[in-house]
Amino acid sequence: MAKKCNAVFEGGGVRGIGHVGAVCRMEQAGWQFGDVAGSSAGAIIAALLSAGYTGKELKKELETLEYMKFKGMDLPDHFGMVGKSISLFLSLGIYNTDYLEDWIDDLLTLKGVRKFGDVKKRERKLKITASDLTEKRLLVFPDDLQEFAVDPDEFCIAPAVRMSVSIPIFFEPVRWRDQRGKEHLVVDGGLLSNYPMWLLDDGTDIPSYPTFGFKFVDDTELCRNQVCQARPNLADYLKAIVSTSLDAIDHSHLSQGDYERTIRIPVGLGEQQHKVSAVDFNISSEDSRNLFENGWNAAGKFLSGWNFENWKKKYR
Repeated sequence: MAKKCNAVFEGGGVRGIGHVGAVCRMEQAGWQFGDVAGSSAGAIIAALLSAGYTGKELKKELETLEYMKFKGMDLPDHFGMVGKSISLFLSLGIYNTDYLEDWIDDLLTLKGVRKFGDVKKRERKLKITASDLTEKRLLVFPDDLQEFAVDPDEFCIAPAVRMSVSIPIFFEPVRWRDQRGKEHLVVDGGLLSNYPMWLLDDGTDIPSYPTFGFKFVDDTELCRNQVCQARPNLADYLKAIVSTSLDAIDHSHLSQGDYERTIRIPVGLGEQQHKVSAVDFNISSEDSRNLFENGWNAAGKFLSGWNFENWKKKYR
């Protein structure tokens, strides 16, 4: 018998394949996803699930995906570090996200979903976070679109995902003009809310079915068993800044009740606990498989001890 649940997916860059492993294990156990939310890479998973993709379909898609294509290169980027520095100066980011937006839009279109209204017609909710640097505030799509005089139902999902995944410095910010012509620089939702459990359950109601969280955890030392470069180049330096920022786990808004309904997916791989960076777009097939297995195993371990009625008695 199918069991319904809502789901919130944390951002994590290319490590999103771990989410897919957990989703596959949940579906094998009979769980079906209803409302979904996510930030950054989690926004990708949430968007595709809201369109009707299964974990098995997502796994097949990601197995053939060339992640390096996500690093869209403008003309200056082809001229080494000098060119990348020029891109950073002119565009406020090294790579563009044109391919990523087209890829998401194509996948959604195959399921007959392009706009937030299409998800709404299927009696589901999709929530995506992004960070508005101009207004110094969190954006939640589609909720906040009304403030920009935009019909939430008519707004396409792919641009919202593009904004949510635009890791600062690494990717160019999305330049979005409001109805008054004011330009907003919008970047990765993970800057302000990388794990937005509150979007689907604010803790005030007694839910009919659970909201699960999917979160990456790392208990290893950053450079364990690795020789760190004495003089990193600019690319290594920027990558380290971004990875450190996105890898940080913010516990300030995670209550004990949220912790107990969270599937915690390790990012350490193998005996040496090799850590996959959020921006490791040249991730190997082996690392990708290991991340998938980490997600699968984490979901299995979680389900073995999960009891919704006990959770409600304790926290609601």
